[in-house]
Amino acid sequence: MRLVLFLSRVAFVCNVFFLLALLVRMGLPSKDEAVTGTIVVAGYALAALFNPLVNGIYLVLLLRKRLLANVPRWLALSNFVFLLLQVQYILFINGNYAA
Repeated sequence: MRLVLFLSRVAFVCNVFFLLALLVRMGLPSKDEAVTGTIVVAGYALAALFNPLVNGIYLVLLLRKRLLANVPRWLALSNFVFLLLQVQYILFINGNYAA
């Protein structure tokens, strides 16, 4: 069960990079292109990979009533909120908002 905790922490870090990637996209000035590229890759690609995986594991553990024994509540809740934000972001960028 240490693997679940490790993956939860990795997903949380990727979710923080997702927020930073959104800030970069909104115009946050950045001087170093290598750092910006790392933020974007970790924010968009790795968060899209790890966060749904971790939340799927949370669902299985929640159904077995073993989630809180393995993962802190704040970590599980924050990863779930980030998943909702990422889904909203994907729906926003793929939406058809013609005025």
